[in-house]
Parts: sequence; C-alpha cells; structure tokens
Amino acid sequence: MKKRNDQFGGFVDLQVNGFLGVDFSSFGLTATKIRDVTRELQKRGTVAYCPTIITSSMELYEANLPVLAQSLKEPYLERAILGLHLEGPFISPEDGARGAHPRDHVLAPSTRVLDHLRKLAQDRISILTVAPERPGALTLIDHAVKAGITVCLGHHLADAETIRRACDAGAQASTHLGNGIANMLPRHPNPLWDQLDEERLIAMLVTDGHHLPASFIRVVAKVKGIEKLIVVSDATSLAGFPPGEYDCLGQKVVLEEGGRIWNPVGQHLVGSSACMLDCMNFLAGLQIFSESNLRQIGFQNPLELLKIKDYEAPPEVRVIWRNERFEVERT
Repeated sequence: MKKRNDQFGGFVDLQVNGFLGVDFSSFGLTATKIRDVTRELQKRGTVAYCPTIITSSMELYEANLPVLAQSLKEPYLERAILGLHLEGPFISPEDGARGAHPRDHVLAPSTRVLDHLRKLAQDRISILTVAPERPGALTLIDHAVKAGITVCLGHHLADAETIRRACDAGAQASTHLGNGIANMLPRHPNPLWDQLDEERLIAMLVTDGHHLPASFIRVVAKVKGIEKLIVVSDATSLAGFPPGEYDCLGQKVVLEEGGRIWNPVGQHLVGSSACMLDCMNFLAGLQIFSESNLRQIGFQNPLELLKIKDYEAPPEVRVIWRNERFEVERT
C-alpha cells in the first residue's frame, strides 16, 4: 500500500549536485555512480531526491542527461529519483547572482534549447531554475510549465514586477532563497524582499548552518509560513569528505573543518557539504518548528511542489525523532 504524502518516510531533497566524490555536473557519470550516491543518501535519511546539474557545457548535458534518464528505468532508482533539476543554464551571468556557476556556459533563455535538453533527458526534467529578468525568460517559463516542469527562480537580480510576471507565467518557488545573489544589495527594493513579498513563491532554503543566518531563516518562516517552506541540501561532490583544498565544480575551493565550502578567489560559497539530515537537524535546533512541522518541510512540501500525490518510501531506512533531533534507524 502506498504512503500518502503526509506519512513521513524520510527526507526528500530537491537539490543534490553530488555526493561522496560523484558530481552530476562532471564527465564520467555512470549508472553505478548514481546508485552509489542514492544508497549513501538513503543511509543518511534522504529517501528521494532530484539529481541537479548546474550550468554546464552542451557536451556535458549531452553526456550526462541520457545517463540519468536511463537510470530512472531501474526500479530501485525510479523510486528514489523524482526527476532531474536543471539549475541553469538560463541564469544571470552577473557576478554574485551567478554564484559558482561558470559564466562561459550561461545561455540566454531559449525554448529550443530547453526542448533539446528535455529530449536528452527523455522528458524527466522535474525542476528548472531560471533568472526571470533575462530576455525571453517569461516565454521560457510558460513553455516549461506547459511541459510539466516546475519552474523556480534563482541566480537572478529580478525586480518586483518581473518576479510578479514570472509567477503569472507559472513560476512557483525560489531556489535557495538568500543565496545565488550579489553580496551587496540596495537597502530596498531588492530581490530578497520582493521574493518574500510574492505570496505565490515557495521558499527553498539551504539550512546547513553556513548558507543562511538563523535570523534570516526565522524571518522567512514568519513571512512564508509552514506551507511555503522547503529545505534542500545543495550537497556537492565534497559532501562526506574531510576538510581540505579541493577542485569542485571546476574551481579551487576550501572545505573547512565546520563543513563550509567556499571559493577564496570569488569569495562565494560552492554548494554544501551537508545532507538533508544535517540541514533538518540544524533547523530543528533553532526551536521554531514542531516535529510535525519539520516533517512537512522536509518531506511533504517537496513532494507536493512536484505534484507527487503518492510516494512509497523504501522500507530499509526509517528516520525517527529522538532527543529533539532526527536520527536514521536501519531496519
């Protein structure tokens, strides 16, 4: 019997760039690596997720999207992977808003290019992150929504009117709200206030303890409410690795003792070293949500954003609540 979305089975992560050395945005991706990532995530309480490819070359898309799409034909992976998340390439090319994404591979919004990517992915793209202020973006959003893709706004510098028009076209959420944005912003207006003010937008937050301060998370919770909050990990291939200097997403980065991954040259974060268990326990530690609220944020809300009405979690993993935090219990 399938579980209803309100029956907690573990966490659902809509933004996983990679894990334990596997990068979904690097060449050499195989079905075996995808299985390895899936098993390791499930050991840590993430029962389902969306592999995320950041802004990449067309050659990378042509290599990796078919591999990911083909893997979804396996019963084990089909249950664990809820579709693919394309974080780009239709984002802002501007420093700050672009974040760790390579400028050379940023593309102007194009329905033709999106349809090519959809074909490569065998129509298994579930989420598309775009910058709505770019010429052609609103047409792209409408096109993607009609194709059954959930559109999120991210890595952008859009003003309030553009954000409103993007929502009119069908955009539903903000990708890692508070990140993928310039370090210095006008006092007001700015994209943070305008996305908070837009009632139709669901806020996706990286609550790893590094991406956002607790005060910002509290403000978002008060403004958006439980129904419009989703936690994502933004995990990279360095998640699970020891501290040190690494190459990640095509750049030199530092993984600090506390788990923060950053680029010393660009002075920006480069994804996360956390999994959903870490993020949800950081959020639990703020003591602003009940256990049932946390389960909704980390499980039910992401499934509802993807319009998944029934989900059957794997029986091998069970996440429990003990001593005011979540733990994974192997069954």
